[in-house]
Amino acid sequence: MNRCVLWLVCTAGVTALSISPLTAADVIDWGKARAIYQKVQQGVEVSVEDRAYLEKAKALRVAQGGQNPAGQVTARQVKAETGFTPLPELTVSYKGQEGGLYGAGQNLPPPALDTMARAALAKITPLDAQGKPNPGGKVVLLSIGMSNTTMEFSGFIELAKVDKRKADAVVVVDGAQGGQSADRIANEAAPFWKNIDQRLAAAGVAPKQVQAIWLKQAFPGPREEFPMEARRLAGYLEQDIAIARKRYANLRVIYLSSRIYAGFATTGLNPEPHAYEGAFAVRWAILNQLEPRATKADSVLLWGPYLWADGIRGRKTDGLVWKAEDFAPDGTHPGPSGRVKVAEQLLGFFHASPYAAWYRRP
Repeated sequence: MNRCVLWLVCTAGVTALSISPLTAADVIDWGKARAIYQKVQQGVEVSVEDRAYLEKAKALRVAQGGQNPAGQVTARQVKAETGFTPLPELTVSYKGQEGGLYGAGQNLPPPALDTMARAALAKITPLDAQGKPNPGGKVVLLSIGMSNTTMEFSGFIELAKVDKRKADAVVVVDGAQGGQSADRIANEAAPFWKNIDQRLAAAGVAPKQVQAIWLKQAFPGPREEFPMEARRLAGYLEQDIAIARKRYANLRVIYLSSRIYAGFATTGLNPEPHAYEGAFAVRWAILNQLEPRATKADSVLLWGPYLWADGIRGRKTDGLVWKAEDFAPDGTHPGPSGRVKVAEQLLGFFHASPYAAWYRRP
């Protein structure tokens, strides 16, 4: 029985899907693909190579007209740019939503949030394992998120290791895990949270020393028109945040980021425009803490680095662009150069933000 394999052909700024006949034996071991898929569904972390193999299997099944391993993902035409404007540069509305990270064209927190942030950040100080102030204690910066998050934060950790501007007390720990999307960790009993405890212990620190978090999340297979999926994501983010606040008694700040560019995505795992629109979910989660109904907390939610740029068209503020070579074969997960780009954005944020002075040496 003939099989087909997909490859990418770039023309006029748009990468199209083309098909060439091959035999199944030459292309995919379906048993292997199914085993990888089952691991992902169970929340088991898989390698970048295995994840790329799974995405190749999904694309091939779609090309054959049959079900793919996930039973939901469809093949897509990939694009080198979308025409969307990065949120910090947006001066007109997008589907009824204003530009600016915090809305109303503003990229800095509104006065009420600024006051909350400064009060929370002033409490960050080195703590011992019992959460007591100690000059020889630690300030833990923890990442929370999915596969993209751990890939990107791992790169940041490498930069932090040689960062001479980082305060000696700051310990950076990657808590993000492959396959652990926003919906999967919105349950305190999820293995995700126990895995973080193990990682903190391996780094020689304790949960009561976690005072800052970088959170970047999404969920798989969004399909509905805006704002439905973004609203769903905002709800999951709030559940994830509530669990983090409960588990980390001395948490003071959570920096949130939305997705990187997803125009090169070859499957429906989390393509455009959902990657772009996820920024509004982040904004809503942040601004909701200002509502009178919001649960009062000792920690504050703020924007971290905004990572989206319009593919090869990029963005004006810093020239960041996303190219096909910045991604793994699925066009969704970052490749080596993509991880470096996010790591550098994170490092730049912690060096420059007035809301991250605790990270830097006095």
